[in-house]
Amino acid sequence: MFQTTITRMLDIKYPIIGGTMMSISKADFVAAISNAGGLGVLASAIYQTTEALGTAIDRILELTDKPFAVNINLFPSMRPLNNDDYVDVLVEKGVVIVETSGHSAPEDLCARFKEAGMTWIHKCVGIRYAKKVEKMGADIVTVVGYENGGATGKLDIGTMVLVPVIKDAINLPVIGGGGISDGRGVVACMSLGAEAVIIGTRLMMTKECPIHDNLKQALCNASELDTMLILRSIGATHRVWNNAAAQKCLEIEKSNGDFDEVLSVVTGDKARKMYDEGDIDVGVVSAGQGLGLIHDVPTVKELFDRIMEEAGQTVAMLSE
Repeated sequence: MFQTTITRMLDIKYPIIGGTMMSISKADFVAAISNAGGLGVLASAIYQTTEALGTAIDRILELTDKPFAVNINLFPSMRPLNNDDYVDVLVEKGVVIVETSGHSAPEDLCARFKEAGMTWIHKCVGIRYAKKVEKMGADIVTVVGYENGGATGKLDIGTMVLVPVIKDAINLPVIGGGGISDGRGVVACMSLGAEAVIIGTRLMMTKECPIHDNLKQALCNASELDTMLILRSIGATHRVWNNAAAQKCLEIEKSNGDFDEVLSVVTGDKARKMYDEGDIDVGVVSAGQGLGLIHDVPTVKELFDRIMEEAGQTVAMLSE
């Protein structure tokens, strides 16, 4: 029932892509997502050297024989290395699926993806971006609506509209996301024309996710009202969980604080401290409005099996 062009292209059991999350989408977590039937995506920007990235890919290969991808982040401030250095590692390790995301299409890299025989997924937020990468040779386009956690783009378009307008505008298969936390969301997104979904926030509340249990429990107790938008003043709008650090960031922005003041609150070092030590107010964490649908911490496999069972039940109900 849920085998699609994308599940066949990527050779995955379920039409579920794990959202790439900075400091979270590490090797063991990626492997858990792939082993559960989805597509795990390694965040290359976590790694400061080519050796470290290569070691992470080797670790995934030790833990799973299932397909996985590596994300190349196109935001300049999130690239410890030159993108060509990252791609060198992917080619050397035989990675066959690459995801790109960020402000611009990777015109300097797409030929290398093709030469290496990679399946190229590009994540974007609007029609003109999707059309551009289609012409450049992308194989799949991912779009996430305004409900999503993390970068929301500048267009403020919700999933209900964004997915079908992109689907109508291009001739590539589409992965859709933004607020999807259960099987009902999967069916809804696929009914809009997506052939797979991308899930980020929901995966944070799984046993394998490498964040502190204090944060997992706090997020489980949150509602759909407990997210907020920050960083709009510097052109990098993000949806995050509404905690003390997020409130402080917004206060700085409202008082016309400079970039360094904002950065001092949202720095990755503080987020990692929160993930590792469990102080839930020391940093900001990306989270989507789907928080209101999340109430437990299963394994990734338990989550995916449950989501797809619920998706099947939803389709059956609609057919009655």
